[in-house]
Amino acid sequence: MSINRKEFLSSIAWGSGSLALFSSFGFVTFPVSDGKSWKAIVIDYSKCAGCRTCEMVCSENNHRLQIEGTTINGQGNPELSNIRVWRFHPPSDVAVTCFLCHDAPCVEACPVKPHAETGRKALYRDEILGTIKSDYDRCIGCQSCATACRLDRAGIIYPDDEGSPTGMCTLCNGDPSCVKWCPFDALAYLEITDDMSMRNMKPEQIANMLFEKFYDKETMEKHKL
Repeated sequence: MSINRKEFLSSIAWGSGSLALFSSFGFVTFPVSDGKSWKAIVIDYSKCAGCRTCEMVCSENNHRLQIEGTTINGQGNPELSNIRVWRFHPPSDVAVTCFLCHDAPCVEACPVKPHAETGRKALYRDEILGTIKSDYDRCIGCQSCATACRLDRAGIIYPDDEGSPTGMCTLCNGDPSCVKWCPFDALAYLEITDDMSMRNMKPEQIANMLFEKFYDKETMEKHKL
C-alpha cells in the first residue's frame, strides 16, 4: 500500500504519544514580543459589497507564476485565496481572513515539538509581521491546526492534498493587495486593538449581526433566523 510523506510522518507522531494534543484545547495567551502589537486586515462590513475582488487579487499575488524566467501574477482563482467571502441568506456577504490571533490556537494545537534552535513548531508565528506560517518539511499533515481554527475561530485554515495547512494570510509582506484593490474601501490594514470585537467571531456570527442590522423582523422570520 502506497503512503505519502505526510501520512508516514503522521503515523510516527501518533505512535509516539502525540494523542496528548487531544487532552486540551486550552489556548494560552501568545506573548507579543517586546510589547509589539500586530497589524492585520480589518473589515468594515457596512461597506463590503461581496464583489470578491479581494479573493482575485489575493490569489494573483500569493500564487505567482514563472514563465520563461519572468514572474507574473497568478490566476485570480478564489479557491487559492487567503481571504474568503462567505455568502448567507438573506443576502449577506462576510469576508474573512486570518485574525492573527494573539493566542494563536492553531500554533498551540500543532503537536510537532519546537525546534531546538528556533523554538518553532511546524506551524509558527512570523516574528516580523506576526503572520502564521508553516514549515512544510516538519509538518506531519495531522490537520490539528485546521481543526483548532475551525472550532474556535474563523476556520480559514484548510489542508492541501497532503494535509499541510494553507489559507493563512501572508499580508503580502506588509502591503496587502486586497486592501489596495478593494473598490469600496471596506478593507484596512490596521493595528489590532481590543475594541475590534468582530475580529474573533465566526462568519455565521458576523452574518447574524448583519441580519439584525439590515433586515426587518418579517424577513428574519421568513428565513427562520
